[in-house]
Amino acid sequence: MELLPLVCLCLLSCSGETSAAGDGVRVVVKEDDDAVLPCSPSTKEDITRKLFDWKKDGQKEVFMYDSGIHYNNGRPGQDEQFKGRVSHFQDQLKNGNASIKIHNTKMADSGNYSCDFPRLQPRQTFNIELVVGAAPRPIIDTLADTKHWSLLQCEAHGDPLPTVEWKDSAGYVLRAEKPHISERGGRSYITVKTTVTKSDTYSCVATQKEISHQIATVTSVHLADDEFRLNTQVISSKSVDVENVSN
Repeated sequence: MELLPLVCLCLLSCSGETSAAGDGVRVVVKEDDDAVLPCSPSTKEDITRKLFDWKKDGQKEVFMYDSGIHYNNGRPGQDEQFKGRVSHFQDQLKNGNASIKIHNTKMADSGNYSCDFPRLQPRQTFNIELVVGAAPRPIIDTLADTKHWSLLQCEAHGDPLPTVEWKDSAGYVLRAEKPHISERGGRSYITVKTTVTKSDTYSCVATQKEISHQIATVTSVHLADDEFRLNTQVISSKSVDVENVSN
């Protein structure tokens, strides 16, 4: 199975991963990261003296800016959920950038946001979906090992809870134990164990198909038994070469 192209094997940036989602935009971030919600009128005009209003789910006041007055410098009306957590890009207003940053995101911040320019002619409104809960890199542990095998464990979390697979360096899915799901600190965790019997590079891949997010952690396993067989093969090969030379 190929890795989903949206996120690949890299960590999300602090502003999240942005993609098209129907008629709007989807921003995906890990919990506790910052999320940048993009917005700009089609005219790209200077909006320093304009009005734009951000709302969540059509009701909650997230951030309103009106000719320099906004929720961070005295304007009342911001929803309690967002007080002290939302900022805009003041130096980019002249370029038509009405984007906002929500700091230290929580699961409750997930939802549909709108960025509205009610006084523009024609009026312009943009829709952004924020998804908080992208899985961070899985955590890999070696639970036990001998010179013949190694028992690996992978733990991942996210909302929605990801599926977890073990893969070898060739991309083949390994046989693994039945996933174990546990609750800790108000979060759900999924743990998957696998036993490997050869030296190789192995990946634990966490996939959230619902939000098109995939991320992995890689580990290398070196088994003493493989090194012994490899050294034996090298010595045997050298012996044959010497005999050929003698002849």
